[in-house]
Amino acid sequence: MPTRAYRWVLYRRLRGIVGPDARLEARPMMLNSALRADLLVTHADVLYSCAEGLPDLGRQEDGAVAFLEGEVVYVGPASHAPDADEVIDAAGLLALPGLVDPHTHAVFAGSRSDEFRRRLAGATYSEILESGGGILHTVAHTRAADLETLAASARARLDGFLRRGVTTVEVKSGYGLNVATELKMLEAAWECRDTVQVVPTFLGAHTIPAELRGDRDRYVRQIIEEQLPAVVEADLAVACDVYCDRGAFTLDESVAILSAARALGLGLRVHAEQVAYTGIAEAAARLGATSADHLERIDDAGIAAMAEHQTVAVLLPGAQLYLRDDPPPVAALRAAGVRLALGTDLNPGSSPIHDPWTIQTLATLLQGFTVEEAVLGMTRNAGLALGRSDLGWLGPGSAADLILVAPPPGEPAELSSVVQHMGGSRVVTVVRDGTVVLGG
Repeated sequence: MPTRAYRWVLYRRLRGIVGPDARLEARPMMLNSALRADLLVTHADVLYSCAEGLPDLGRQEDGAVAFLEGEVVYVGPASHAPDADEVIDAAGLLALPGLVDPHTHAVFAGSRSDEFRRRLAGATYSEILESGGGILHTVAHTRAADLETLAASARARLDGFLRRGVTTVEVKSGYGLNVATELKMLEAAWECRDTVQVVPTFLGAHTIPAELRGDRDRYVRQIIEEQLPAVVEADLAVACDVYCDRGAFTLDESVAILSAARALGLGLRVHAEQVAYTGIAEAAARLGATSADHLERIDDAGIAAMAEHQTVAVLLPGAQLYLRDDPPPVAALRAAGVRLALGTDLNPGSSPIHDPWTIQTLATLLQGFTVEEAVLGMTRNAGLALGRSDLGWLGPGSAADLILVAPPPGEPAELSSVVQHMGGSRVVTVVRDGTVVLGG
């Protein structure tokens, strides 16, 4: 048993004593003796709350989490847990917050399996893009697909995420490159919100559409003057992303688009410094972006700006693997105090990966993450990358999302066992908004 137990309570009737914004403290807190929960998950071999400021990710042996009316009301040792109407025995399992994927392109149509062969033969991502493949190939198929088809395929992908323990997924547009299709993609994402919590992001600045390759200024104006206002008026996105890179958007174009999005009240994210250095990580941090993603070629100034402005680094080892690229400078980001998050970058070409556990393993093997950093990268830090301080941890004020994970056969219920073994979903129970939605 640990030498110190951590217990937290959030209960609406007690908010005069413990406010919703109260900081977590590493000390016991007594429960209201009259409290009875809707749902209790108890006797987990090991519970990791992933709450801010706690050592060892808030590790608690023989842990329990209780939920009432869609809120977390208890996190701590099973011996002090409240009674509940429904009880799940988690013996032999790990309990974790619901995972968060902060970077996906989960709405699309068409296949790019032929490009896999081209890359194996030596073609680069930029060469494929410049030849009309890559994003543009997917754009053509996505434009041709109807809303129902896009929503059905996206729902199947997001259901796969849920079965692997992901309860919140960021979903980008960006395969439309015109007003009608960008809106259609975002509508398809919204239609999937009963599967997982969807965080929709507008990515009209993914690449220049084929019909405007000779007039990129016109397309930038279209994004700023037509696409962004239409997305905001329809209330279909909470953030705007820009792909700033060689073969995509320039630094000046990206800053103009991000500035327009910020003026309309959208959050900011960027695809940054992936293929070539552009300076967008530094610029986006100064504009208030919650995340800068990829970062294989970020420089010291970009790292310093991200640290100063608390911009989260969302690293995508799946894309690094598929593109046979170099890793981002994780040690330098860590040393500067930049928070590290991880995403699948699920897309039809450069990272067709649906499994967050594989991503965590790849992060340790390819990018130098520790086991704990990998888990934080798809829990609390991933939530912060989306501007959501309630996601990816368990405690007062957190989302009521929890997963139970079985260790591989013959392995102890430890994080290292789960992260070491690549692939194969071991999630046996998913609680979303305080309700069991998978297993039990």
